[in-house]
Amino acid sequence: MAKKKPFKGTIVAQNRRARHDYFIQDTLEAGLMLKGSEVKSLRAGRCSLNEAYAAEQRGELYLLNAHIPEYAPAGVFGHEAKRERKLLLNKREMARLGEAVNRKGMTLVPLSIYFSDRGIAKLELALAEGKQRHDKRDTVKERDWQRQKARLLRERG
Repeated sequence: MAKKKPFKGTIVAQNRRARHDYFIQDTLEAGLMLKGSEVKSLRAGRCSLNEAYAAEQRGELYLLNAHIPEYAPAGVFGHEAKRERKLLLNKREMARLGEAVNRKGMTLVPLSIYFSDRGIAKLELALAEGKQRHDKRDTVKERDWQRQKARLLRERG
C-alpha cells in the first residue's frame, strides 16, 4: 500500500540546503511541542531551519538549533529563540528512527515546518545520509543536464 503524502497547508520555513547536502532516504511528519509565543512567531512566518537537526535525548526526540525568533508582543511570557523542542512521534516511529541513526549512521534533518489543514504546527522530518563532495558535484551535473535537455526539447517541438 502506498504511503499518503502529508497535506501541507501553510509552509512557514524550509530547509532548502538539506536536499543538497543529504541523500533523503525517508520522510515523516512529526508534531511539535511549542509555546504560545512560538506559534505566534511561526504564524508571522519567522523561522529558520538552516542549522537545525533532530536528536535523541532522555529517550525522546528533540528538534535542536531551530531558530524561532521571540514574539515581541509576548513580553515576559516569551521564549528562547534556539531552545530544544520536543517532537511528538509514536514509540514505534521513535524506535525505528533511533535504530537507523545509531546503527546505520544516518541523520535526522528537518525539511520544513508548516501548519496542517487543522491549523496545527507540523515538522517534515527526513532520515538522511550525508553526501560527499563528489556526490554533490554529480547532483549538480545531473540537474544541469535535465535543464539543458528540457531546453532542447522545448526548442525542437
